[in-house]
Amino acid sequence: MLTPVINSAENPEEEVIINVLYVDDEENNLEAFKASFRRYFNIFTATSVDAGKEVLKEHEIQILITDQRMPGALGTDLLAQAVQDYPDQIRILLTGYSDMEAIKDAINRGQIYQYIQKPWNDDQLKKIIENAYHIYALKKRQKNLNEQLMLTDEQLEFMLRQKLIS
Repeated sequence: MLTPVINSAENPEEEVIINVLYVDDEENNLEAFKASFRRYFNIFTATSVDAGKEVLKEHEIQILITDQRMPGALGTDLLAQAVQDYPDQIRILLTGYSDMEAIKDAINRGQIYQYIQKPWNDDQLKKIIENAYHIYALKKRQKNLNEQLMLTDEQLEFMLRQKLIS
């Protein structure tokens, strides 16, 4: 049973469960991740970039975590695509390699929130995911407030035009 850990962006009184997708071609890493975090978050896993894209299409994922080096495609390719398709999503690169080009790619193309080296520390990674969700929630709240502001502005404009006409 999952324990809601964070307050909702829309309703701060409501607790939500965070959807996290972890993409890694090493099954043992996926299993370890699931075992470590399934009590706190709703965990989705994928063993390839293509499988990760399918999960992203089917579920609202707030936090995307991906390894860099996988057969067929790089994690930074997935991150770059996620920027286009899911701009509010928070992205994290979790890798065992310290390849400077990959890190630059992840920052520039994938707009990552955090770069983490394997092996991860459970407590640290849990806190990073929670903090990432806070940023996600703030982005969503800002988007909602901007939409409300635009609607209010349109209504005021309409009322002003009505007053000028009469």
